[in-house]
Amino acid sequence: MTSFQEPKRGPLPDSSGVSGGNDGSMAWERAPAPKQAETQDAMGEGRNTSMMQDLKVRIHRQLLDRLNLANLDALDKEQVVTEIRKIVHDLLTREAAPLNLDEREDLVEQILDEIFGLGPLEPLLKDPEVADILVNTYDEVFVERYGKLEPTEIRFKDERHLMQVIDRIVSAVGRRIDDSSPMVDARLADGSRVNVIIPPLAIDGAHMSIRKFKKDVLSGDDLIRNEAMARPMFELLQGIVKCRLNVLISGGTGAGKTTLLNVLSESVPLTERIVTIEDSAELQMRQPHVVRLETRPANIEGVGEVAQRMLLINALRMRPDRIIMGEVRGSEAVDMLQAMNTGHDGSLTTLHANNPRDALARLETMISMAGLNLAEKGMRQQIANAVNVVIQVARLTDGKRKVVSISEITGMEGEVITMQDIFVYEREGMTEDGTVLGRFRATGIRPKFAERLARYGHELSTSVFSAVDGFEEESK
Repeated sequence: MTSFQEPKRGPLPDSSGVSGGNDGSMAWERAPAPKQAETQDAMGEGRNTSMMQDLKVRIHRQLLDRLNLANLDALDKEQVVTEIRKIVHDLLTREAAPLNLDEREDLVEQILDEIFGLGPLEPLLKDPEVADILVNTYDEVFVERYGKLEPTEIRFKDERHLMQVIDRIVSAVGRRIDDSSPMVDARLADGSRVNVIIPPLAIDGAHMSIRKFKKDVLSGDDLIRNEAMARPMFELLQGIVKCRLNVLISGGTGAGKTTLLNVLSESVPLTERIVTIEDSAELQMRQPHVVRLETRPANIEGVGEVAQRMLLINALRMRPDRIIMGEVRGSEAVDMLQAMNTGHDGSLTTLHANNPRDALARLETMISMAGLNLAEKGMRQQIANAVNVVIQVARLTDGKRKVVSISEITGMEGEVITMQDIFVYEREGMTEDGTVLGRFRATGIRPKFAERLARYGHELSTSVFSAVDGFEEESK
């Protein structure tokens, strides 16, 4: 479905007339004056777009005046949509609007989106290739497809139109957004996560970010097919989960931490009781015995907040076999590590960090946020005893997501936590079109937990860990 938008603004001609020499330096060149025909076409397109926007607003208002809300309440949505279509076509006929059949249907769809959905954003929400929708004020919308950001032709009519959509989102979850509360986290009916920030905090106008909820959960085979990891790596990760090692998944924003966490959870036995704790529910467990907990922000009066730490303390009283925390980001790290150290092995969590060593440093910082005044060595000893494996994921410059390392925490040497890489992804270059070239490689180190894998019936061949025999796969 096509949306009506304002035309893109082209670059303005530069009157300086400055150009570069022959030394290859960057030059500012005079933009060629548009031809008269092109100028007229652009002006015509602008008038046409403005006319369509005005027509849509006018028809929308007339529609609301004609709708009998009392009668519509007794109908189901399909009947309501049929009734609205009939009224809109009737109004267009009375307007004598110069529209062809396709344009009429497009206008009807847009009006339906305004009534039942999120207006101009509805086509993006229905597009399965779109992962994130980023609204940078009413006249600029970006999306992420295949790991890369790209602009769209989607526009809101004005700031008021955008704020109407935002109010619809936040009011549906019992929240409000105004000068006294200019930041809001919410969730759409389909589970998509929404963040909104408005003036005075957002200087140029309201901004909205939507992380779409994926209904189709990726599997390990999907990640292998997409070259996010090699099969021996996945087989090792399956064994790590089955033999109840504690796992920390580290990576940047949008690197695929939650996706990998969902994939790893497939290896949890169906007989176990899982308790998940999240700020915004995104995990999709396939086991039959799952308890899902979600934090709650403070209400309008600033009370009633339920933080992750409170949920984690409560989860320990719920007889969990495993605790899966969507992301650890504060003082709850202390309770998570204590749970890992006191019988709740097999726990999994994620955090934001650029590499495994940084992930451990962030855990130290989070422990210090709890105000326990532990010595550095004590904090590191607790981390080394609790966490067995650190998995690092990354989104490369070409947008592809990779498991770039699987590392084992082996203990302490003095005051330093010792680690060893089992598998790594080595970058080898880049093609002319920006595709990153590289390979997955075993380091040749057999992990200390290999014997534990065998005891749980998940023994892997020694050749899997051999850097010589190898399983290197060229990234295409």
